[in-house]
Amino acid sequence: MKTKSFLRSPIVWMLASVALLFTGGCAYLETKQGDWIFNPVQSEWRGYRGPPEGVEELWIPVGKSGEKIHAWWSPQPNNDAPVLLYLHGARWNLTGSVTRIPRWNRMGFSVLAIDYRGFGKSKFMDASSPTERSANEDAEAAWRFLLERNPGAKRFIFGHSLGSSMATHLAVKDKGASGLIIEGAFTSIPDMIKETKWGFLPVGFLVTQRFDILDRIGEVSIPILIAHGTSDSIVPFTLGERLFAAAKAPKRLLRAEGGTHHNLTASHFDDYQRAVAEHFGLRPHVATSASVSDMANGAAANAAVTAQ
Repeated sequence: MKTKSFLRSPIVWMLASVALLFTGGCAYLETKQGDWIFNPVQSEWRGYRGPPEGVEELWIPVGKSGEKIHAWWSPQPNNDAPVLLYLHGARWNLTGSVTRIPRWNRMGFSVLAIDYRGFGKSKFMDASSPTERSANEDAEAAWRFLLERNPGAKRFIFGHSLGSSMATHLAVKDKGASGLIIEGAFTSIPDMIKETKWGFLPVGFLVTQRFDILDRIGEVSIPILIAHGTSDSIVPFTLGERLFAAAKAPKRLLRAEGGTHHNLTASHFDDYQRAVAEHFGLRPHVATSASVSDMANGAAANAAVTAQ
């Protein structure tokens, strides 16, 4: 199974990890794992032509050192719309989600999307690499900001791929959230290593940033929707099935036949919208002709290169 986006060279990771452990570089290993897993990009995605129509750029304070995370706020015109925190996956920053965020608007959500520190315009004061802990802190800060901004709205957490780990972390902490949606989610980083051609090597014990969604998903007590493509070549569909089996809350598995790791809201939009509306008790959203036109124009402007 070909695993990319994060864990781009597992054999290099394994060899470097062993060498670092034997030379006493455990702290350095912790830092480098952030680089290897997140593979963060500061530059704009190659197909980016500007933010979606109607997006407001925001800066959200995080931590105690004056750092801030960069965010996009894409609201619905009606104040009673449900709100959704959008947590992207590894490698690409917000600009890589420019065609995906408007699809959540089309489903009826006001969307707050963030870049973790180390991605895009979100910076560390000391040029550190993102870690599981720092990304969870960023997600928590964005969630608090969203709740303060829209206190009475139904609130949902969405995570794509690696972002599913931070989304699940939030869902465990806030049992008052309205729902959790994870797409292309894996069970843990050690399990992802096993899916590579080097999976037979016993290197799981070297992983300190485990992103163990399988271990936490049973603690989620809010409704869960798990979306996964059957042709996902990055995170095998079987890992999504394992997460679904372990989930205890009211749950639903959207099995996207032929869907890949990055295209579900595009290739299976109608099924996705129906699953979201039915599972969470939301009214199916009908976009106005004007908003559909705006979104189509925005998507076309950013689709010169197929979204990763």
